[in-house]
Amino acid sequence: MKLDLKKINKVYLSGIGGIGLSAIAYYFLNLEKQVEGSDLIESEVTRRLIEAGVDVKFKQKSNNISNDVDLLVYSSALPIDHVELVKAKELKIPSLSYFEFLGLLSKQYKTIAVTGTNGKTTTTAMLGLMLEKAGLDPTVIVGSLVPQWNSNFRLGQSDILVVEACEWQAHMLEIDPDIIVLTNIAEDHLDFYKDLTDIKNHFQKFVDKLPKDGVLVKNFDDQDSDDIKFAGKLLTFGKGDKADCHFKDVVIDEGQQKFSVYKEGKEMSKVELAVPGEYNIYNALGAMAVAKQLGVNKHQMWNAMREFKGTWRRFETVGQIKNNIVISDYAHHPESINGLLRATKDFYPDKKIIAVFQPHHHNRTKTLLDDFAKAFYLADQVIISEIYQVSGRENEKHEAVSSHDLIAKMNHNKKYYAKDFSEARKILKDINPVDAVILFIGAGDIDDLAREVID
Repeated sequence: MKLDLKKINKVYLSGIGGIGLSAIAYYFLNLEKQVEGSDLIESEVTRRLIEAGVDVKFKQKSNNISNDVDLLVYSSALPIDHVELVKAKELKIPSLSYFEFLGLLSKQYKTIAVTGTNGKTTTTAMLGLMLEKAGLDPTVIVGSLVPQWNSNFRLGQSDILVVEACEWQAHMLEIDPDIIVLTNIAEDHLDFYKDLTDIKNHFQKFVDKLPKDGVLVKNFDDQDSDDIKFAGKLLTFGKGDKADCHFKDVVIDEGQQKFSVYKEGKEMSKVELAVPGEYNIYNALGAMAVAKQLGVNKHQMWNAMREFKGTWRRFETVGQIKNNIVISDYAHHPESINGLLRATKDFYPDKKIIAVFQPHHHNRTKTLLDDFAKAFYLADQVIISEIYQVSGRENEKHEAVSSHDLIAKMNHNKKYYAKDFSEARKILKDINPVDAVILFIGAGDIDDLAREVID
């Protein structure tokens, strides 16, 4: 199928509340197309879409699909017999999954794909902001809301597309990249991949899609990324001076981390970041390596990074409970949780940390149970709520695992199980923290609880 935007006047998005499909909604709105869609639940994402003029329906049914729809784009979480997809097929409306649409879109641009297990969203946002500062006017599709754009989407007029390339079910393989940023590789999505070797093989297949004049930018310090090879131009980023682009002299001071970035032994830029964590330094370096390749100067990079305040649900301070700071974060993998807690310690060394975690996906919790159990050692107290069931991505019979199993595995003096959010609120009240940092962690609806409990 070819994507002829001139022939598209009305688009329908099934699962429009997803962060990916919502970006596609903004894409077509910016092209002055009529946009409709559906989802099962109301959220911050759907609220913003409605404010932007999108007709969002909260009941998914066949008569939502009219014969004047020119294109239907749907969430890959929907089953093939979903009523809206069936109706679109009956009406012979061209239909694409979100990732198929991204694949077609990527063919129309010089596409920079940011992929890897962790850090994709922040790296994508950082890179998009750097290119914007340099006047390169990119189109950007990112997996979170970026404050500078008040959206998870930016429409540019140039031929550059910056996009997250998600590894779930190897969907990154739909995209045709010109440049790939590989943030890191770790075990995840083991309901689809056989093991770590299988994960690396799929990332290698993605890198193999690069053209001969393409560029691979990868994390020099990530051992599993080391196995990914590319015969063309390779740029690496990391901590040591063996990486093409490396950092040193990190200083954390008054809610900022400052460091110097070097390329091939010469100082490229000094950076000030208002977001914590060594992982965010790596995210910045991956973005800077690409920006440098595209001719962005050090002043434009410095300005973009200095103004970067993070994205929605990535170490986002949402308010306070009494004198306790409340932060919401999307971390849902053991490595990212560990990095988040270290980052919190860096920025708040004198405060106790209370982690309220909602595991995401039963298979992930079961297969990485030992790693999750070790991930919270930097937290002073841990509340674990029951596992979030991911609609459309779990078997009818859940894996035989519960948050009880995680609690049992944890070697932690102060750990609590909460069957639901109501109980989590009660436990938090009983703990009665004073001058602490309370982290609400997870990729499910734990963010709703974070916003409910603030003063």
